[in-house]
Amino acid sequence: MHALITYIDINLATALQVVLLGFIGGILSGFIGSGGAFFMTPGMMNLGVDGVIAVASNITHKFGKAMVGSRKHAAAGNVDKKLAAFMLITAIVGIQIAVAINSYLFKGGGGGHGAGGGAGANLYISLVFATILSTVAISMLRDVLRSGNGDDDSGPSMKIAEFFSRLNLPPVINFPVADTKVSLWVLMVGGISTGYLAGTIGVGGFIGVPAMIYVFGVPTAVATGTELFLALFMGAYGAISYAYQGFVDIRLTMLLYLGSLIGIHLGVYGVKVVNEKYIRLVTSVIILLCVFSRIIAMPVYLRQLGFISFPAEYDRFFNFGSKFFLFASGISGALVILARVVHAYRQRRKIQKTLLIQRQTNIDITGLEETA
Repeated sequence: MHALITYIDINLATALQVVLLGFIGGILSGFIGSGGAFFMTPGMMNLGVDGVIAVASNITHKFGKAMVGSRKHAAAGNVDKKLAAFMLITAIVGIQIAVAINSYLFKGGGGGHGAGGGAGANLYISLVFATILSTVAISMLRDVLRSGNGDDDSGPSMKIAEFFSRLNLPPVINFPVADTKVSLWVLMVGGISTGYLAGTIGVGGFIGVPAMIYVFGVPTAVATGTELFLALFMGAYGAISYAYQGFVDIRLTMLLYLGSLIGIHLGVYGVKVVNEKYIRLVTSVIILLCVFSRIIAMPVYLRQLGFISFPAEYDRFFNFGSKFFLFASGISGALVILARVVHAYRQRRKIQKTLLIQRQTNIDITGLEETA
């Protein structure tokens, strides 16, 4: 099987683009609390990386970031390790299913990288990516539009969590940190779904976090911290599983790290200074553009698999269009975030300077009064 795997040649231009993917993905990751894989995975595919290798390299990269993020949340008391342990057991099953499907489709996709090589896996990953993330993005956008009246403090709806709570499907397990009780059967479905998506497209948090909040009834902060803690082990298991198959390109992983570890600090600062509704709006638009980018690339995979027919030289137009929309969405989103960060930083400095002047003025006035 390993003879079928061909990694791309990485020259300076390609390396810089991968670092840029990591940098933008890091900003988005810190800004919205996701791993940024919804941008980095399709970005690598647009550079000519087979989908399964892009997912494998990205999930390996995600492991390191989750380690840093989960430690910070654990220190703040936002990690329910018991909940993470129960979800991990079934998430491993979901990851194994994803690895098996991606590996099978890759082996059946052709005799090498390029024309036909991995086209089945590329199409499958793109379809799952487009279906899941378009649903998430549209839901987020609808939520933003519904809260247009300025009432943004109502919190997440607990209707689904209350429904499952009333069903009382035994055995029901108590999670003290999350302050909730969840049926083991509901946990199993949530864990398998999270693991499957993490292993298929490298994006598990987009299902794991909403499931914890809306289905399990976990507070938002605890859901985010617990998902990062869970991602630490899912990433490690997924990385090992894909590496065993020979799909992890460690060069891509290291280049992603180089960019993302810088970008994530800017994104984290942005969360502190940007309105939450604005965060959801920017996120939903970026995700929809990333989905559109994947849809543009699908005709190439369909032609390689023989489902449709058009001249092979047209592939470059589809690839260019897909790459253009992906980088346009990521770069514009990152610039918007950075602009907000710079604006907030300047305002903060201005306020600090004003307070300093007022303090100095008060000291001077006090000194004059004492002299008089």
